[in-house]
Amino acid sequence: MGIRTIKMPDIGEGIAEAELVEWLVAPGDLIAEDQPLAAVMTDKATVEIPATFGGRVVDLGGEVGKVIAIGAPLIRIEVEGEGDPAGTAEAPAAPAPAPAAAAPAPAPAAPAAAPAAPVAKVATPAAARAVRPEGEKPVASPAVRTRARDAGIDLRGVPGTGPAGRITHADLDAVFAAGPGTVAPVAAAGRTANTAVKEIKVAGLRRMIAEKMSTANRQIPHITYVEDVDMTELEALRAKMNAKRAEGREKLTLLPFLLRAMTIALREQPQFNARYDDQNGVIHEYAGLHAGIAVQTPTGLVVANLRHAESRGLWEQAAEIARLAKGARDGKLTRDELTGSTITITSLGPLGGISHTPIINHPEVAIIGVNKMQMRPVWNGSEFVPRQVMNMSSSFDHRVLDGWDVAIFIQRIKGLLEDPLALFTEGEA
Repeated sequence: MGIRTIKMPDIGEGIAEAELVEWLVAPGDLIAEDQPLAAVMTDKATVEIPATFGGRVVDLGGEVGKVIAIGAPLIRIEVEGEGDPAGTAEAPAAPAPAPAAAAPAPAPAAPAAAPAAPVAKVATPAAARAVRPEGEKPVASPAVRTRARDAGIDLRGVPGTGPAGRITHADLDAVFAAGPGTVAPVAAAGRTANTAVKEIKVAGLRRMIAEKMSTANRQIPHITYVEDVDMTELEALRAKMNAKRAEGREKLTLLPFLLRAMTIALREQPQFNARYDDQNGVIHEYAGLHAGIAVQTPTGLVVANLRHAESRGLWEQAAEIARLAKGARDGKLTRDELTGSTITITSLGPLGGISHTPIINHPEVAIIGVNKMQMRPVWNGSEFVPRQVMNMSSSFDHRVLDGWDVAIFIQRIKGLLEDPLALFTEGEA
């Protein structure tokens, strides 16, 4: 018997290190060649690291949350025969990044009749391992765990057909095909006092978000400006355009109109479309509008970059926003699609509340925040009339932008949104 070590492989794209977000094996486990060992995160994608040989796990290279350099020891495995002379073994390049939270559509399968009782009799391949004993942790990838959680399935009751009892998407498909009652749902809390305390390691995308928000809040003196915008005319126009849209086109949301208003306003005040290199004291002011679109995903907030919004029409912007939002939620956006934005839009949609104080997407100097729209009584000089009103809550870097300029910028956007005709007349260069 000997000990061999698998190192963190070269994931590509010039990555020097990756954060360990989940172990898929434990010390003492017997593993097979190509079996996934761990999930690591680089940027905003998760990669599973496979084994290059089989054996028994001796020890792991660190706890979840540890950042491991490329080429550093990842896991030690006891194998038949002699171990590596240097105690190390190179792992192959990792497969292409797979989204941590993307749940693939179930593979087509004919539903199998299953008894209404034990989980062990669910229609799964013959190699399915018996349901694990009490206290044994189910082994599954982050995508499988997310999919099971969204469906309310307790993985402790799902037999796994993968190596070492690993639960696969096919195993979940079999559970869904067998129908309700096959696997006990995740138990709901009762009315008794619950004294449990769950310790959650801040790792992966959540750690990246925490670090970036801390940096932005610590280094940038924010000034937040809140303004009401009467959206009645724009909403009527948007409804008409959507009703007459061509087949296959995405519906127009508020964002394409907001992007058009920002394009016009930025021609007059380009200093808002900038990134501030505070370490070198240099402001990079951009002619093109590369709009950051904040997207909430199952694993946290992602800012997708809609490049050159100034060159796109409303329908093209709507299609690109929809594509980026889906890619962000599926974890399939490229590095270029996740970096390089010059000004960000954050929208909480119907949950937007009256106002909020958005944190600037460092190193940008401005972020435009959209709140929910609601019908309000508005005084028109002689009487109160119902109008659809929305608050905009926007933050700016006070090191670069003054309050007076901020007010002019937001009032310009407000005027364009309240008079939608101006979006098409003044918007012509």
